[in-house]
Parts: sequence; C-alpha cells; structure tokens
Amino acid sequence: MATFRMGETQSNGGGEDPWLAPDKLYHLVFCFSISLLFSTLAAFSRHSFLRRHSIWIGSAFSLAAGAAKEAADQFGVFPSAGASARDAVADAIGVVIAAFLLFLWRKSRRSRPEPGQPRPILPV
Repeated sequence: MATFRMGETQSNGGGEDPWLAPDKLYHLVFCFSISLLFSTLAAFSRHSFLRRHSIWIGSAFSLAAGAAKEAADQFGVFPSAGASARDAVADAIGVVIAAFLLFLWRKSRRSRPEPGQPRPILPV
C-alpha cells in the first residue's frame, strides 16, 4: 500500500517523475539548443583546435549546463522536487541528437567541393 505525504501526487503509474512529461521535452530541447549554439560558436573561432573539436565542445557545454541545472534543482535554487536522473537522461538525449545532426551536417559540407574548385580525381 502506498503512503502519501501532504501535497504529494502520484502520476503515470506511481512515478513521481514520469518519462513522458513536458519537463523532459524542455530538458531535451534546452540541451539540444545549447549544443548547437556552442558548437556553432566554436566552429567560427579563429583557433583551429576549437573548430576541429566544435561538436565535442558544444556537447560538453550542454552537458555541463544540464548538470548545473540538476545541481541547482537539488539545492533548491529552482522550485523543483530535486535532481532527477530522468532529466539527466533527457539532457543526454538532446546532446546526442544535436551531435549526430552536427556530424552529418559537417560530413555533408566536406563532401561537396567549393564553388569554382575542381573536383579531386582519384588515381585508378
């Protein structure tokens, strides 16, 4: 038998933190956006190291922002029930989706020759 404290609610089959909640979508979109933003900023840097590793840099900043948000939730900075592993998973999914799309975009940009540049011919 489940016991409830005053003000607690159970939803989605007894879980306090349902997987299919708007909050998870917010986490996914937030980390996806942060990944894209910081990856783009790094890609336009004058430093070649940052340009080469822009996807990793964007992903790291995004994961750090997600972890900081969860830490703030745990310490009561935001009105929340505390840190959530499911929120962290949603953050990670957003980062993985962004990294995958950035990788595909970068690969497609490299495979096309620049306008006015001759196409390379491989020796056969």
